[in-house]
Amino acid sequence: MEKKQGKVLAIDDNEDILFALKLLLKNHVEQVTTETSPDKIPQLMKDDTYDVILLDMNFTKDAISGQEGFDWLNKILEIDPDAVVVFITAYGDAEKAVKAIKAGATDFVLKPWQNEKLLATISSAIKLRQSKREAGTLKERQKEISDIQDRPFHEFIGESPEMKEVFKTINKVAQTDANVLILGENGTGKELVARALHRNSNRQDEVFVTVDLGSIHENLFESELFGHVKGSFTDAKKDKAGRFEVASGGTLFLDEIGNLTLPLQAKLLTAIERKEVTRLGSNQSRTIDVRLICATNNDIHKMVANEDFRQDLLYRVNTVEIHLPPLRERTDDIPLLADHFLKQYSKKYKKPIKKISAEAIKKLNQHSWPGNVRELQHAIERAVIMCDSTTLEEDDFILSSTGQKKEEIELESYDLETIEKNVIRKVLKQNQGNVTKAAEQLGLTRTSLYRRMEKYDL
Repeated sequence: MEKKQGKVLAIDDNEDILFALKLLLKNHVEQVTTETSPDKIPQLMKDDTYDVILLDMNFTKDAISGQEGFDWLNKILEIDPDAVVVFITAYGDAEKAVKAIKAGATDFVLKPWQNEKLLATISSAIKLRQSKREAGTLKERQKEISDIQDRPFHEFIGESPEMKEVFKTINKVAQTDANVLILGENGTGKELVARALHRNSNRQDEVFVTVDLGSIHENLFESELFGHVKGSFTDAKKDKAGRFEVASGGTLFLDEIGNLTLPLQAKLLTAIERKEVTRLGSNQSRTIDVRLICATNNDIHKMVANEDFRQDLLYRVNTVEIHLPPLRERTDDIPLLADHFLKQYSKKYKKPIKKISAEAIKKLNQHSWPGNVRELQHAIERAVIMCDSTTLEEDDFILSSTGQKKEEIELESYDLETIEKNVIRKVLKQNQGNVTKAAEQLGLTRTSLYRRMEKYDL
């Protein structure tokens, strides 16, 4: 072995054997832990993670059959199914050792051993352990890819000048590895932009990993992003790759980056600058290669001015900025989006709804959509579920009053009759002359409204 690597745990009731192992291995591996009592194995494995476990086949309780060694092999594999166990056995036990390999051991070493052969066996065992770890990381990456493929994805829809500008920027930036910061209100489609950038990049065949930084507890930040080793904290029952490792080779999308505290911003900046991460509880750094895309609904530049966000971190993540306009600033796209969601949910709920009436579209255009495209999507879905005809009408949409555009009535006079006349005229206009709907909105009966209309010659 050219350089020290790997951690070895050796268990044998013969202290001379353990001394000889430690003397030989200390110059070739990072750490050698020895123990005479196999009863200590569970606690040792709880406290640390080992690349190779050297296990004696026969202990004093049963010095001949080797059954005790088999029992401990089973317990070790119960604790860590990926454990790499190498038996230490007397020459006459070689047949039992072969049986042990069938039971889950990796290899066996005969006593007395040849130093070169022992070192070669341990070197191979360490490489096997590393391969198992890499396979575990790959498995997590494949799970991410499967989750993404199973998740419904809808293309951006928009023909407004504002959205055409967004599309133009995506086309220019996508095939570079430039870090991108997406700014916009909740519900404007920041994750869709990130996915569009990934899908049109040179990394499109690699994994796209998304992390909602706003939902990660501060104590779990390092574990989630950088990973951890077994035993690094109470619930760390096995080694786990962090999101940076899982995304390596592909794209990492950090949503709500503006929610990070200053200490977490510092840790994130270090990982980005060094292009490497260190799992929690480990001192071994791992090189990462990710295309970083971040997003926030906060005024990030104002946060920098107020010293709530690190300027050096902002410089790292916003090589290019993409600003997503709120839906109220691109109302030309509302009919297109509404039609798209209508087709989607009519199919999903098996409803024969073909169109949205002009009156309904007008109502949608008059709403200010504080929840943006996401709110519109939910409004269409709810309307489709509740609708019993083939057309979505105005009454099918129940929109939040907080999203109504504010239109103050100018009081040209404080005369109550004049005010009443202006209010009735306005409500009739909003309801396209429909007296029933206007009366309902005004809290009047149709007869009462007709009387007032007659009175004011409306």
